[in-house]
Amino acid sequence: MNTKDKYLILTGVIVAMVIAVISPFIASSNPDGLEKSAQNLGVHDSEPAIKPLFPNYTVKAFGDSPLSGIAALAIGILIALGLGYIVAKILKRRKPPEESQ
Repeated sequence: MNTKDKYLILTGVIVAMVIAVISPFIASSNPDGLEKSAQNLGVHDSEPAIKPLFPNYTVKAFGDSPLSGIAALAIGILIALGLGYIVAKILKRRKPPEESQ
């Protein structure tokens, strides 16, 4: 990976973290369309098939503060980046196409 690619990845991570810090303060407290539709259909109170890692984008250790939302989003970003890195390493070609011929 060259230096230009590393700077691009670093810039993307920084932008994602800035969005994670800002979003709890600008997010709407009203439910979105999906939640409202679920409430209208009466399925909102049903148990989810998979228990969410961070329900309502909060970390229980931080309570109900904006810091809780920031922590949940930052941890989610790091998990997504880590999984993407692992998948990229698994799918990476062992030899460049020029050498394999």
